[in-house]
Amino acid sequence: MAKEFDWDKTQSGSILGCFFWGYTMTQFLGGYLSDKVGGDVVVPIAACFWSILTFWTPQFAYLSTDKYVTLHILVLSRVLLGMFQGFHYPSVSSIISRKVSEHERSLTYSFICSGSHLGTLISGSIGSILLERYGWQSVFYFVGVCSILWMLGMRYILIAKHRKKYLPFIMAENLADKPIKKDQEKVPWLTLFVKPAFWSLMVGHFCENNAFYILLSWLPTYFHENFPDAKGWVFNVVPWIVSMFSSVFSGWLADHLLEKGYSVTFVRKFIETISLGGTALGLILLSYMTTFGGALFCMAIAVACCGFHNSGILVNPQDIAPKHAGSVFGIMNMAGAIPGFVGVYMAGHILEATKSWAAVFNQTAGVCIFGCIVYLLFGTGKRII
Repeated sequence: MAKEFDWDKTQSGSILGCFFWGYTMTQFLGGYLSDKVGGDVVVPIAACFWSILTFWTPQFAYLSTDKYVTLHILVLSRVLLGMFQGFHYPSVSSIISRKVSEHERSLTYSFICSGSHLGTLISGSIGSILLERYGWQSVFYFVGVCSILWMLGMRYILIAKHRKKYLPFIMAENLADKPIKKDQEKVPWLTLFVKPAFWSLMVGHFCENNAFYILLSWLPTYFHENFPDAKGWVFNVVPWIVSMFSSVFSGWLADHLLEKGYSVTFVRKFIETISLGGTALGLILLSYMTTFGGALFCMAIAVACCGFHNSGILVNPQDIAPKHAGSVFGIMNMAGAIPGFVGVYMAGHILEATKSWAAVFNQTAGVCIFGCIVYLLFGTGKRII
Protein backbone atom coordinates (compact mmCIF):
# COMPACT_ATOMS: atom_id res chain seq x y z
CA MET A 1 0.00 0.00 0.00
CA ALA A 2 2.85 2.39 0.83
CA LYS A 3 4.30 1.84 -2.63
CA GLU A 4 0.98 2.27 -4.44
CA PHE A 5 -0.05 5.40 -2.55
CA ASP A 6 3.48 6.84 -2.33
CA TRP A 7 3.73 7.11 1.46
CA ASP A 8 7.02 7.88 3.18
CA LYS A 9 7.98 6.13 6.43
CA THR A 10 6.48 8.82 8.62
CA GLN A 11 3.14 8.51 6.82
CA SER A 12 3.36 4.72 6.93
CA GLY A 13 4.04 4.96 10.66
CA SER A 14 0.97 7.15 11.07
CA ILE A 15 -1.23 4.63 9.23
CA LEU A 16 0.18 1.74 11.25
CA GLY A 17 -0.02 3.59 14.55
CA CYS A 18 -3.41 5.30 14.27
CA PHE A 19 -5.10 1.96 15.02
CA PHE A 20 -3.93 2.41 18.60
CA TRP A 21 -5.47 5.86 18.92
CA GLY A 22 -8.85 4.13 18.88
CA TYR A 23 -7.56 1.07 20.72
CA THR A 24 -6.62 3.28 23.68
CA MET A 25 -10.05 4.91 23.89
CA THR A 26 -12.12 1.80 24.67
CA GLN A 27 -9.87 -0.21 26.99
CA PHE A 28 -11.44 0.96 30.23
CA LEU A 29 -14.96 0.96 28.77
CA GLY A 30 -14.45 -2.61 27.56
CA GLY A 31 -13.32 -3.78 30.99
CA TYR A 32 -16.07 -1.90 32.82
CA LEU A 33 -18.86 -3.23 30.59
CA SER A 34 -17.45 -6.77 30.78
CA ASP A 35 -17.38 -6.67 34.59
CA LYS A 36 -20.99 -5.45 34.58
CA VAL A 37 -22.74 -7.40 31.79
CA GLY A 38 -20.20 -10.09 30.91
CA GLY A 39 -17.39 -10.27 28.39
CA ASP A 40 -19.27 -12.95 26.45
CA VAL A 41 -21.87 -10.30 25.62
CA VAL A 42 -19.42 -7.51 24.77
CA VAL A 43 -16.97 -9.38 22.51
CA PRO A 44 -19.39 -10.57 19.76
CA ILE A 45 -20.86 -7.09 19.32
CA ALA A 46 -17.41 -5.51 18.99
CA ALA A 47 -16.24 -8.31 16.69
CA CYS A 48 -19.11 -7.63 14.29
CA PHE A 49 -17.94 -4.05 13.76
CA TRP A 50 -14.19 -4.73 13.51
CA SER A 51 -14.82 -7.53 10.99
CA ILE A 52 -16.85 -5.26 8.71
CA LEU A 53 -14.29 -2.44 8.92
CA THR A 54 -11.45 -4.83 8.02
CA PHE A 55 -13.35 -6.22 5.03
CA TRP A 56 -14.14 -2.75 3.65
CA THR A 57 -10.65 -1.26 4.08
CA PRO A 58 -9.72 -1.63 0.36
CA GLN A 59 -12.90 0.23 -0.59
CA PHE A 60 -12.03 3.05 1.81
CA ALA A 61 -8.62 3.37 0.16
CA TYR A 62 -10.19 4.12 -3.23
CA LEU A 63 -12.89 6.54 -2.13
CA SER A 64 -10.71 9.44 -3.28
CA THR A 65 -7.98 9.96 -5.87
CA ASP A 66 -6.25 12.55 -3.69
CA LYS A 67 -3.31 11.10 -1.75
CA TYR A 68 -3.93 13.10 1.42
CA VAL A 69 -7.69 12.58 1.45
CA THR A 70 -7.08 8.83 1.14
CA LEU A 71 -4.60 9.05 4.00
CA HIS A 72 -7.16 10.73 6.25
CA ILE A 73 -9.91 8.25 5.32
CA LEU A 74 -7.69 5.30 6.17
CA VAL A 75 -6.62 6.92 9.42
CA LEU A 76 -10.27 7.33 10.41
CA SER A 77 -11.18 3.75 9.47
CA ARG A 78 -8.23 2.36 11.43
CA VAL A 79 -9.07 4.49 14.47
CA LEU A 80 -12.58 3.01 14.42
CA LEU A 81 -11.12 -0.46 13.94
CA GLY A 82 -8.92 0.07 16.99
CA MET A 83 -11.87 1.30 19.05
CA PHE A 84 -13.83 -1.89 18.49
CA GLN A 85 -10.84 -4.21 18.95
CA GLY A 86 -10.08 -2.38 22.21
CA PHE A 87 -13.00 -4.24 23.82
CA HIS A 88 -11.44 -7.66 23.28
CA TYR A 89 -8.64 -8.19 25.80
CA PRO A 90 -10.33 -6.47 28.78
CA SER A 91 -13.38 -8.66 28.15
CA VAL A 92 -11.27 -11.82 28.04
CA SER A 93 -9.47 -10.81 31.24
CA SER A 94 -12.82 -10.25 32.98
CA ILE A 95 -14.12 -13.65 31.86
CA ILE A 96 -11.01 -15.52 33.02
CA SER A 97 -10.89 -13.81 36.43
CA ARG A 98 -14.45 -15.00 37.10
CA LYS A 99 -14.37 -18.46 35.53
CA VAL A 100 -10.81 -19.79 36.05
CA SER A 101 -9.01 -20.62 39.31
CA GLU A 102 -5.77 -18.82 40.24
CA HIS A 103 -3.52 -21.83 39.58
CA GLU A 104 -4.91 -22.30 36.07
CA ARG A 105 -5.09 -18.69 34.91
CA SER A 106 -1.59 -18.43 33.47
CA LEU A 107 -1.94 -21.38 31.11
CA THR A 108 -5.52 -20.48 30.19
CA TYR A 109 -4.72 -16.87 29.44
CA SER A 110 -1.48 -17.60 27.61
CA PHE A 111 -3.25 -20.24 25.51
CA ILE A 112 -5.94 -17.72 24.56
CA CYS A 113 -3.35 -15.03 23.81
CA SER A 114 -1.41 -17.46 21.63
CA GLY A 115 -4.40 -17.20 19.32
CA SER A 116 -3.30 -13.68 18.42
CA HIS A 117 0.08 -15.09 17.38
CA LEU A 118 -1.71 -17.80 15.40
CA GLY A 119 -3.71 -15.07 13.67
CA THR A 120 -0.51 -13.20 12.84
CA LEU A 121 0.98 -16.47 11.59
CA ILE A 122 -1.98 -17.20 9.32
CA SER A 123 -2.08 -13.62 8.06
CA GLY A 124 1.67 -13.64 7.48
CA SER A 125 1.74 -16.94 5.60
CA ILE A 126 -1.50 -16.99 3.64
CA GLY A 127 -1.45 -13.19 3.47
CA SER A 128 1.99 -13.22 1.84
CA ILE A 129 0.77 -15.64 -0.81
CA LEU A 130 -2.38 -13.62 -1.45
CA LEU A 131 -0.32 -10.43 -1.57
CA GLU A 132 2.04 -11.79 -4.23
CA ARG A 133 -0.69 -13.32 -6.38
CA TYR A 134 -3.75 -11.11 -6.00
CA GLY A 135 -2.56 -7.84 -4.44
CA TRP A 136 -2.84 -6.27 -1.01
CA GLN A 137 -6.62 -5.89 -1.25
CA SER A 138 -7.12 -9.67 -1.06
CA VAL A 139 -5.43 -9.81 2.35
CA PHE A 140 -8.06 -7.51 3.88
CA TYR A 141 -10.90 -9.44 2.26
CA PHE A 142 -9.50 -12.73 3.54
CA VAL A 143 -9.00 -11.50 7.12
CA GLY A 144 -12.38 -9.75 7.11
CA VAL A 145 -14.24 -12.89 5.99
CA CYS A 146 -12.39 -15.02 8.58
CA SER A 147 -13.32 -12.52 11.30
CA ILE A 148 -16.98 -12.54 10.28
CA LEU A 149 -17.09 -16.36 10.28
CA TRP A 150 -15.39 -16.49 13.70
CA MET A 151 -17.84 -13.95 15.11
CA LEU A 152 -20.86 -15.85 13.79
CA GLY A 153 -19.55 -19.16 15.13
CA MET A 154 -18.81 -17.69 18.55
CA ARG A 155 -22.18 -15.99 18.71
CA TYR A 156 -23.94 -19.25 17.87
CA ILE A 157 -22.13 -21.02 20.72
CA LEU A 158 -22.84 -18.22 23.20
CA ILE A 159 -26.52 -18.02 22.29
CA ALA A 160 -26.88 -21.74 22.98
CA LYS A 161 -25.05 -21.29 26.30
CA HIS A 162 -27.23 -18.35 27.35
CA ARG A 163 -30.41 -20.25 26.53
CA LYS A 164 -29.38 -23.10 28.83
CA LYS A 165 -28.41 -20.64 31.57
CA TYR A 166 -31.47 -18.40 31.55
CA LEU A 167 -34.30 -20.65 30.30
CA PRO A 168 -35.14 -21.95 33.81
CA PHE A 169 -35.47 -18.34 35.04
CA ILE A 170 -37.63 -17.34 32.10
CA MET A 171 -39.97 -20.30 32.63
CA ALA A 172 -40.27 -19.69 36.36
CA GLU A 173 -43.49 -17.96 37.41
CA ASN A 174 -41.81 -15.85 40.07
CA LEU A 175 -39.07 -14.48 37.85
CA ALA A 176 -40.00 -10.90 38.71
CA ASP A 177 -39.53 -11.64 42.40
CA LYS A 178 -36.08 -13.21 41.86
CA PRO A 179 -33.99 -11.01 39.58
CA ILE A 180 -30.60 -12.28 38.50
CA LYS A 181 -28.04 -10.71 40.80
CA LYS A 182 -25.04 -8.86 39.46
CA ASP A 183 -21.94 -7.86 41.35
CA GLN A 184 -22.36 -4.13 41.85
CA GLU A 185 -19.29 -3.51 44.02
CA LYS A 186 -17.51 -0.37 42.84
CA VAL A 187 -13.83 -0.29 41.94
CA PRO A 188 -11.80 1.43 44.71
CA TRP A 189 -9.83 3.58 42.27
CA LEU A 190 -8.24 5.82 44.90
CA THR A 191 -6.80 2.83 46.75
CA LEU A 192 -5.56 1.36 43.49
CA PHE A 193 -3.92 4.54 42.22
CA VAL A 194 -1.74 5.00 45.32
CA LYS A 195 -0.27 1.49 45.09
CA PRO A 196 3.24 1.31 43.52
CA ALA A 197 2.43 -2.24 42.37
CA PHE A 198 -0.30 -0.93 40.07
CA TRP A 199 1.98 1.69 38.51
CA SER A 200 4.77 -0.87 38.02
CA LEU A 201 2.20 -2.95 36.16
CA MET A 202 1.43 0.01 33.91
CA VAL A 203 5.10 0.79 33.24
CA GLY A 204 6.05 -2.83 32.51
CA HIS A 205 3.11 -3.31 30.16
CA PHE A 206 3.87 -0.04 28.38
CA CYS A 207 7.51 -1.03 27.81
CA GLU A 208 6.77 -4.56 26.59
CA ASN A 209 4.01 -3.37 24.26
CA ASN A 210 6.35 -0.74 22.88
CA ALA A 211 8.69 -3.51 21.70
CA PHE A 212 5.89 -5.79 20.52
CA TYR A 213 4.08 -3.17 18.45
CA ILE A 214 7.30 -1.94 16.83
CA LEU A 215 8.20 -5.51 15.88
CA LEU A 216 4.67 -6.24 14.68
CA SER A 217 4.47 -3.10 12.56
CA TRP A 218 8.01 -2.74 11.20
CA LEU A 219 9.28 -6.33 10.97
CA PRO A 220 8.26 -6.82 7.29
CA THR A 221 9.76 -3.46 6.32
CA TYR A 222 13.06 -4.31 8.05
CA PHE A 223 13.46 -7.58 6.16
CA HIS A 224 12.30 -6.14 2.83
CA GLU A 225 14.87 -3.35 3.04
CA ASN A 226 17.83 -5.32 4.43
CA PHE A 227 17.24 -8.68 2.73
CA PRO A 228 15.21 -7.95 -0.41
CA ASP A 229 15.72 -11.45 -1.83
CA ALA A 230 14.27 -13.17 1.26
CA LYS A 231 10.89 -14.87 0.94
CA GLY A 232 8.16 -12.89 2.67
CA TRP A 233 6.40 -15.94 4.05
CA VAL A 234 9.58 -16.98 5.92
CA PHE A 235 10.07 -13.85 8.03
CA ASN A 236 6.31 -13.32 8.35
CA VAL A 237 5.84 -16.85 9.70
CA VAL A 238 8.88 -18.09 11.65
CA PRO A 239 8.90 -15.53 14.52
CA TRP A 240 5.18 -15.95 15.14
CA ILE A 241 5.35 -19.76 15.13
CA VAL A 242 7.97 -19.53 17.86
CA SER A 243 6.00 -16.94 19.84
CA MET A 244 2.83 -19.05 19.71
CA PHE A 245 4.59 -21.97 21.40
CA SER A 246 6.51 -19.72 23.83
CA SER A 247 3.23 -18.15 24.93
CA VAL A 248 1.67 -21.52 25.78
CA PHE A 249 4.90 -22.76 27.37
CA SER A 250 5.13 -19.67 29.58
CA GLY A 251 1.61 -20.36 30.85
CA TRP A 252 2.48 -23.97 31.66
CA LEU A 253 5.72 -22.89 33.34
CA ALA A 254 3.98 -20.26 35.48
CA ASP A 255 1.27 -22.68 36.66
CA HIS A 256 3.91 -25.39 37.27
CA LEU A 257 5.95 -23.04 39.47
CA LEU A 258 2.81 -22.08 41.41
CA GLU A 259 2.00 -25.75 41.99
CA LYS A 260 5.55 -26.27 43.29
CA GLY A 261 4.90 -23.69 45.98
CA TYR A 262 6.52 -20.56 44.60
CA SER A 263 4.70 -17.34 45.39
CA VAL A 264 2.58 -15.60 42.77
CA THR A 265 4.83 -12.53 43.10
CA PHE A 266 7.99 -14.54 42.34
CA VAL A 267 6.40 -16.31 39.38
CA ARG A 268 5.08 -13.12 37.77
CA LYS A 269 8.44 -11.36 38.17
CA PHE A 270 10.41 -14.37 36.92
CA ILE A 271 8.26 -14.74 33.81
CA GLU A 272 8.29 -11.00 33.11
CA THR A 273 12.09 -10.86 33.44
CA ILE A 274 12.33 -13.46 30.69
CA SER A 275 9.89 -11.42 28.63
CA LEU A 276 11.39 -7.94 28.95
CA GLY A 277 15.02 -9.03 29.38
CA GLY A 278 14.88 -11.55 26.54
CA THR A 279 13.20 -9.09 24.18
CA ALA A 280 15.87 -6.49 24.94
CA LEU A 281 18.67 -9.02 24.34
CA GLY A 282 17.18 -10.13 21.01
CA LEU A 283 16.85 -6.54 19.79
CA ILE A 284 20.40 -5.61 20.79
CA LEU A 285 21.81 -8.64 19.00
CA LEU A 286 19.62 -7.91 15.98
CA SER A 287 21.27 -4.53 15.48
CA TYR A 288 24.58 -6.32 14.80
CA MET A 289 23.29 -8.95 12.38
CA THR A 290 24.36 -8.81 8.73
CA THR A 291 22.97 -12.13 7.49
CA PHE A 292 19.36 -13.13 6.94
CA GLY A 293 19.67 -16.26 9.09
CA GLY A 294 21.18 -14.36 11.99
CA ALA A 295 18.59 -11.58 11.78
CA LEU A 296 15.74 -14.09 11.62
CA PHE A 297 17.11 -15.95 14.66
CA CYS A 298 17.44 -12.78 16.76
CA MET A 299 14.02 -11.56 15.66
CA ALA A 300 12.55 -14.94 16.64
CA ILE A 301 14.15 -14.65 20.11
CA ALA A 302 12.72 -11.16 20.62
CA VAL A 303 9.22 -12.11 19.48
CA ALA A 304 9.27 -15.41 21.42
CA CYS A 305 10.14 -13.57 24.62
CA CYS A 306 7.22 -11.24 24.00
CA GLY A 307 5.05 -14.35 24.34
CA PHE A 308 6.11 -14.76 27.98
CA HIS A 309 4.40 -11.44 28.75
CA ASN A 310 1.05 -13.24 28.52
CA SER A 311 1.80 -15.15 31.72
CA GLY A 312 3.45 -12.28 33.53
CA ILE A 313 2.01 -8.79 33.62
CA LEU A 314 -1.01 -9.59 31.44
CA VAL A 315 -2.35 -12.00 34.08
CA ASN A 316 -1.37 -9.75 37.00
CA PRO A 317 -4.63 -7.71 37.12
CA GLN A 318 -6.42 -10.95 37.99
CA ASP A 319 -4.00 -11.38 40.92
CA ILE A 320 -4.17 -7.87 42.36
CA ALA A 321 -7.88 -7.18 41.67
CA PRO A 322 -9.78 -10.43 41.03
CA LYS A 323 -13.23 -8.81 41.38
CA HIS A 324 -12.37 -5.93 39.07
CA ALA A 325 -9.91 -7.56 36.67
CA GLY A 326 -11.66 -6.29 33.54
CA SER A 327 -11.63 -2.65 34.67
CA VAL A 328 -8.03 -2.79 35.94
CA PHE A 329 -6.89 -4.56 32.79
CA GLY A 330 -8.65 -1.92 30.72
CA ILE A 331 -6.76 0.90 32.45
CA MET A 332 -3.47 -1.00 32.15
CA ASN A 333 -4.01 -1.83 28.50
CA MET A 334 -5.03 1.76 27.75
CA ALA A 335 -1.52 2.78 28.83
CA GLY A 336 -0.12 -0.22 26.98
CA ALA A 337 -1.78 0.87 23.74
CA ILE A 338 -0.04 4.25 23.72
CA PRO A 339 3.21 2.80 22.27
CA GLY A 340 1.07 1.50 19.42
CA PHE A 341 0.86 5.00 17.97
CA VAL A 342 3.67 6.86 19.76
CA GLY A 343 6.28 4.10 19.53
CA VAL A 344 5.41 3.00 16.01
CA TYR A 345 5.31 6.60 14.77
CA MET A 346 8.61 7.45 16.49
CA ALA A 347 10.23 4.36 14.99
CA GLY A 348 9.23 5.59 11.53
CA HIS A 349 10.48 9.08 12.33
CA ILE A 350 13.83 7.75 13.60
CA LEU A 351 14.23 5.65 10.46
CA GLU A 352 13.41 8.62 8.26
CA ALA A 353 15.92 10.83 10.10
CA THR A 354 18.81 8.41 10.74
CA LYS A 355 18.30 5.63 8.16
CA SER A 356 19.45 3.32 10.96
CA TRP A 357 17.58 0.25 12.15
CA ALA A 358 20.14 -0.19 14.94
CA ALA A 359 19.00 3.13 16.46
CA VAL A 360 15.41 1.87 16.58
CA PHE A 361 16.32 -1.53 18.04
CA ASN A 362 18.69 -0.19 20.71
CA GLN A 363 16.24 2.49 21.82
CA THR A 364 13.48 -0.12 22.09
CA ALA A 365 15.76 -2.46 24.06
CA GLY A 366 16.55 0.34 26.51
CA VAL A 367 12.84 0.89 27.14
CA CYS A 368 12.41 -2.85 27.85
CA ILE A 369 15.25 -2.85 30.38
CA PHE A 370 13.74 0.14 32.17
CA GLY A 371 10.34 -1.59 32.39
CA CYS A 372 11.93 -4.77 33.73
CA ILE A 373 13.72 -2.89 36.53
CA VAL A 374 10.57 -1.03 37.60
CA TYR A 375 8.46 -4.19 37.71
CA LEU A 376 11.09 -6.14 39.64
CA LEU A 377 11.27 -3.38 42.26
CA PHE A 378 7.57 -2.68 42.77
CA GLY A 379 5.52 -5.49 41.20
CA THR A 380 3.45 -7.95 43.27
CA GLY A 381 1.16 -10.92 42.87
CA LYS A 382 -0.80 -10.23 46.06
CA ARG A 383 -4.32 -8.89 46.07
CA ILE A 384 -4.35 -5.13 46.71
CA ILE A 385 -8.07 -4.34 46.16
